[in-house]
Amino acid sequence: MAVANPVIGHWYRRSNGSLFEVVAIDEQDATVDLQYFDGTIDEMDFERWSLLMIESVDAPDDWSGSVDMDPEDFTGENSGELPAGWHDPLEFLDQVE
Repeated sequence: MAVANPVIGHWYRRSNGSLFEVVAIDEQDATVDLQYFDGTIDEMDFERWSLLMIESVDAPDDWSGSVDMDPEDFTGENSGELPAGWHDPLEFLDQVE
């Protein structure tokens, strides 16, 4: 089922299976800014949006696709322990030096 209008903050899936979130809509330029699950930013115009087979989906449970971190970046004392602020990415980034 195709989605008629994009909504900022909502997640969608393209027919090729790629997940993305609408992060901005520019009414004046008639464009939609997208951020794919892997963090890639893209832009498309309203006309292209209406032609694509896009379905609305729930946000992914694992949001870490767009966060470029390796296990060795964790600062927890115990192996596998998530560092403080991990569940709030902005708080975590503020703590990283």
